[in-house]
Amino acid sequence: MQKLFFHLLLAMACLLPSCKRGKTPPAAPLQIAVATAREDSITMRYSFATHLRYNYEVVIEPRVSGYLMQKHYADGQMVPRGALLFEIDASQLRTSLLSAEAELAAAIAEQESARSDYERAIPLARLEAISASQLDTYRASAASAESRVRAAREQVKSASLQVGYTRIYAPISGIVAHSNAHAGDYVGPGTQFSTLTTIVATDTLTADVAIPTSLYMRYKHDASSTIDNSTLLSNIRLRMANGEIYPYEGRYDYTRQAISPTSGTITIVVDFPNPDNRLKPGEYGQVECGIGQRQRVVMVPQQAVSTQQNIHSVWVIRADSTAQWREVETGEPIGKEWIIRKGLSRGERVAVEGLQKLRNGERVIPKTER
Repeated sequence: MQKLFFHLLLAMACLLPSCKRGKTPPAAPLQIAVATAREDSITMRYSFATHLRYNYEVVIEPRVSGYLMQKHYADGQMVPRGALLFEIDASQLRTSLLSAEAELAAAIAEQESARSDYERAIPLARLEAISASQLDTYRASAASAESRVRAAREQVKSASLQVGYTRIYAPISGIVAHSNAHAGDYVGPGTQFSTLTTIVATDTLTADVAIPTSLYMRYKHDASSTIDNSTLLSNIRLRMANGEIYPYEGRYDYTRQAISPTSGTITIVVDFPNPDNRLKPGEYGQVECGIGQRQRVVMVPQQAVSTQQNIHSVWVIRADSTAQWREVETGEPIGKEWIIRKGLSRGERVAVEGLQKLRNGERVIPKTER
């Protein structure tokens, strides 16, 4: 009876799924998201730490000497171009101007008299009432009087300029500095106050872009000339200290001739317009710009690239939906993508998730491509 009961239990157990434990069911293929390597034509962009400074400053020096009458600005004030800055006592210079004008009037009267004498002498010479030498004398006198008039006019012009120089105007718009000269001081060339103040231009600020020579040579086509780099940089932007992108695009100014012996960099100077005086000298930021000409590159999402011990790799999903580990050479990151210089071709698919679970030859089920 016990033997019959044992066989009955064995028959029932064989009907259960556990009888199939001898055959392990195959693991389900991984479902992973993939992306297709794409090719694009881009200009390589780089970022350089920098600080802003004034583009240039103008030294205000009086052209004439005299007592300073008045200063028309406050130290550190923003002044527009053409604003009156200083007034110098012009009384002596006005006296010189009046004297020059009097000499001009006398010269004009003398010229008119000499011309009249010469014109009356011409018909007399034709009638031989006077000799030819006398006519030449009248002609020379008229020419001499005309020369004196021209010289007198130049004297008036010079004296007038001297009077005009007593009013000193701002040659540029900018911030005017402190002046050591005060009303009543004797100022001018050769005096203690030969320089009155300076004005720094604020409509444009300058930034230095220090490019490593190795990077510079990679993109510079004409390596024999490091002076003209007007076409090397493109889309020059300034990222301010708060992370905001400055709305006005920068422009190339010039290249410093000397290569830094300590850092091995070539310095390119760029300018940024500052019409609303938003930028301040000494402010730090990042200059972001494209370098060189456009080039075609292969790009994949950054999630597809793994890095271990300075080795970059991707998992390629082949046409038969099997995974293949592959070492690649990466370039620079562009946004959320990596540039792949070697090891991957346009159109190949790469895994962008589950990279730690993949094995060579493992079959996968690609999900939505990114």
